[in-house]
Amino acid sequence: MRARLLLTLAVLMTGVAITAVAVASSDDERRHKRSSYEVWMIDQSDTRADGGGSLYVYDGKELTDDPTGAQSEKVDLGGAARDMCLAQTGTAPKRPHMIVFNGGNESDDGNSRVAVAFVVTGHVLLMDADSRAPIKCIDTGAQAHAVWPTPDQTRLIVANQNDKKIARISTDYFSDTYELEAGATLDLANGTTPSGALRQDPALRPDNAPICPRTDDRGKVSFITLRGGGMFVVDHKQTPMAIVAEYDKANVHANGCGGIQAEGKMYINSGAGTLADNPTEHDVYAFGVNRFDSTPNPPNVPAPKLVYDYDNRAEADSHGVLLTKRERFLWVGDRQSNTMTTVNTRTDRIKDEFSLEGEASSDPAPDLLDISPKADWVFAALRGPNPQSGGHSAFGNTPGVGVIKVRGNGRTGRMEGVARITNMVGGLENADPHAIRVRVVDRRRSSNDD
Repeated sequence: MRARLLLTLAVLMTGVAITAVAVASSDDERRHKRSSYEVWMIDQSDTRADGGGSLYVYDGKELTDDPTGAQSEKVDLGGAARDMCLAQTGTAPKRPHMIVFNGGNESDDGNSRVAVAFVVTGHVLLMDADSRAPIKCIDTGAQAHAVWPTPDQTRLIVANQNDKKIARISTDYFSDTYELEAGATLDLANGTTPSGALRQDPALRPDNAPICPRTDDRGKVSFITLRGGGMFVVDHKQTPMAIVAEYDKANVHANGCGGIQAEGKMYINSGAGTLADNPTEHDVYAFGVNRFDSTPNPPNVPAPKLVYDYDNRAEADSHGVLLTKRERFLWVGDRQSNTMTTVNTRTDRIKDEFSLEGEASSDPAPDLLDISPKADWVFAALRGPNPQSGGHSAFGNTPGVGVIKVRGNGRTGRMEGVARITNMVGGLENADPHAIRVRVVDRRRSSNDD
């Protein structure tokens, strides 16, 4: 009898062990199937009366395997993040517009923190990227349109749009210490440039609201595009920050937001403004980055190289840019014409222009862009039918994430599908994606896995 009981117990224990192994194996398999990166996208439409907005986080592999069916993690920025901002600044943030991660190297704790800029208010929110929890909220002024981290990961450069100022936040991602450096603020509307010209001038630079800052890869200077045309290059290390190069609206057109560096050049675009003022615009310029340092340049020096322009088109509004593998091709999206233009960065010649319209979307309105770690997929934030910011004509009918397969070693691509989102308010679709970034979560797998 005792022997039979022992045998029965052994069989039962074996079954438990087999079950445990099976569960562990299943968990390991699920983890293995998950990709080495995430795709983060911001819907800037309100989730509550005083603001909010939503953060969507997708697993990269799930998104590319089945864009239509991909499930996201959704974070309401009108919840804990809003409460923290209200407690720390006395005001609630409204309309999250741009996101950036901290550095790209393990040595600087890369991709562990994310900064979110709110365009209706001046808030910059710091979050833990793993837990999605808010850490710190800083009010930088009237409007935090965009934010960019310096390569040494010690500062964030903030475009305070309607105050017409550039702000600077000191960052220590290890201790989670973030402070607005008030003494570093650069006023773009008042005062003079190094040449003695007015910073804001009806003929030269009529509206100096900063649109997007972009720091060069060595961290020497930041390129600041302007709403009314023209551009400043700024030494962001000085206190206060200082203009070291000045461009007028004839040399750099208005509303640029795409900035990216390749082959020793900083590519800067221009884009459309409001429907009443500058409704179409699409130019791409190249600047040699080694021509800028802390010593001021004369006006419009070095002269920008006009890579191409589509200003004569009935529909034109460039916004998002990215680089393919080994920086070989520059991609520039147009959210009015629903096209993508690719440029050979070695020759600065257009290689291709392809449409994103098709079965997945008849009117995608691609806004900002990012690319997978292995450069085989591109992700685009697709605008909605009721844009929540800008007053422009970036109207789309499939708000969500556009999933684009890279082809021809980066020369071209094809829209494979859309991960749709929705936010119905009063019978209207208010969902309006804008910010999108790829976050690497496993550096070894992203570089080595097939």
